[in-house]
Amino acid sequence: MKILAALPNYSLYCAEAKRYLQEQGCEVIENETKGPLTFGQLSGLVGDVDGVIAGVDVWDERLMELAPKLKGIARFGVGVDNIDLEAAKKRGIQVCNCPGINTESVAEHALMLILSIMRYFPVLNQAAREGRWPRVMVRELRGKIVGLIGFGAVARNLAEKLQPFGCRITAYDKYPDEMAAKRLGVEMCGLDKVLEESDVLSLHVPALPDTYHLLDEKALEHCRDGVYIVNTSRGTIVDERVVYEGMRAGKIAGYGSDVFETEPVTAKYPLFEFDNYVCTPHTAAESYENYAQTGMATAQALLDVFAGKEPKNKLV
Repeated sequence: MKILAALPNYSLYCAEAKRYLQEQGCEVIENETKGPLTFGQLSGLVGDVDGVIAGVDVWDERLMELAPKLKGIARFGVGVDNIDLEAAKKRGIQVCNCPGINTESVAEHALMLILSIMRYFPVLNQAAREGRWPRVMVRELRGKIVGLIGFGAVARNLAEKLQPFGCRITAYDKYPDEMAAKRLGVEMCGLDKVLEESDVLSLHVPALPDTYHLLDEKALEHCRDGVYIVNTSRGTIVDERVVYEGMRAGKIAGYGSDVFETEPVTAKYPLFEFDNYVCTPHTAAESYENYAQTGMATAQALLDVFAGKEPKNKLV
């Protein structure tokens, strides 16, 4: 069987998984670029592949038509908004993802962004490197109200990490896990209450039609003046135009994001004009530990598909 590992640096960070696949008689074709593959690049690779380990590359019906042998797509991560599930189902292509594995890495990243925007870390780091010695007053995270929008695995992990800071933690989720909330000392609330009371908001919902621009102008009006906001979920959860206006007006004291409405961004991205904006290029899940574990999980999923077994975390 031939497998396309579409994410970059597969041999470097998933060496064990690649070796495992090869031991099972699979040929592994790799993404030799430094970023996501475009449709044009993918179209020249998929003609005879049996399985795909997908990163953030887009797998739509147009591309699937060019891959008549494709039997399975294993998403190297959780979100599958880049995969047309209906088209896959129609073509008998099994799709699965890897929930829970990247939880630790993404939760750590979210905490890093929270602390970075509250303590102006990038600005002060750059000033010191340039020989400047500015005095900047910051707000401590200790004792603040942190609102989690979405209470899945990453949010629950973040709630654990916030406990030593003495934060009061609230959360909104369409399908609340009351037992986990009780265990973690998290108060489950309606969305409006979380927005209205939080000093810090951290977003943890998937990209779905009903979460598109969940943080819009109306939602921001509910927020406290001087709220800090962090997004490590998906860029489309936030209306970036509204965030820009909120930053400009001082309604938002700081915004940290690992994701963007359109990726990758350019040097002219509007939010770059704000010193209290901190971002990373969609790297929250990119830890050695996560890649090793997810590499093995996606490899096993495709081998299960090839063997006629149902892969773990099958979506279609």
